[in-house]
Amino acid sequence: MVLVILAAGLGSRYGGLKQVDVVSGENEAIIDFSIYDAIRNGFKKVIFVVREDILETMKTLYVSKLNGKIEIDFLCQKIAKVPSEFKNNNRIKPWGTAHALLTVKNHVRENFCVINADDFYGNEAFSKITNFLKSASNTSNQYAMVGFQIQNTLSQNGTVSRGECFTNTNSDLEKVIERTNITLIGDEIIYSENNQKKEIEKNTLVSMNFWGFTPTIFKEMDKLFYQFLEQNYLTEKKEFYLPAVVNYLLENKKASVKVLETTANWMGVTYKEDKKGVITKISELKSEGIYPENLWS
Repeated sequence: MVLVILAAGLGSRYGGLKQVDVVSGENEAIIDFSIYDAIRNGFKKVIFVVREDILETMKTLYVSKLNGKIEIDFLCQKIAKVPSEFKNNNRIKPWGTAHALLTVKNHVRENFCVINADDFYGNEAFSKITNFLKSASNTSNQYAMVGFQIQNTLSQNGTVSRGECFTNTNSDLEKVIERTNITLIGDEIIYSENNQKKEIEKNTLVSMNFWGFTPTIFKEMDKLFYQFLEQNYLTEKKEFYLPAVVNYLLENKKASVKVLETTANWMGVTYKEDKKGVITKISELKSEGIYPENLWS
């Protein structure tokens, strides 16, 4: 199994390189805990998808740290890496999470897990995706995602966006709908839609970009990215998102996705103010023995 970490984001709301911002007294970032959980669940390789301008920083931080613990590779998500007819010299924003994943298509032959660099998912999520990846044929179009209850994914410091998951009675994903401006108001979780405020149930499952795929995903993604560029290559901010790819595959019966529910608490640093709470929770997890005092000693 391979762990693919999407770490090319700009962190515009956060105001810095949140992928490697330290959240423990041992100079560990959120990304360290994901890699640690992946290793203890049997993953043998990690691929970092990064921007060219942070490549050397990432190598400096993780090559020596992970030496002898897991195979490691770095790939750059390049804005200019598009068919020649779709060049846009004004584009400075990465093309999105699905384009980032396409970066690894010639480097992955095994079943793999995709995560965000700045999201803390926890060992339970890795355990669930591991069980799926070990049992799935690497030639099948059967995928999986870990679904978190929305009440466990909110920030106290601002609104968030989440992909609401709709499933059938067999826990198969039917579609993902992006909900924006989600916040807790009193005892209610509220989001915005068409300039209207709507409530969403607290145990609603949402996607936190924690996916389990087989290599078959890349063939369809290539086609969809070309179609995306035909319509959007002159834009400066439009992005090619992974949930949009999954929705297309589901709508056209080209794949199935099993939703693996977890009641664990997600942690992240969407805003700079989120960092303090993450540091406190990390310290508590270490005190409880869930993680060692130093992950890599």
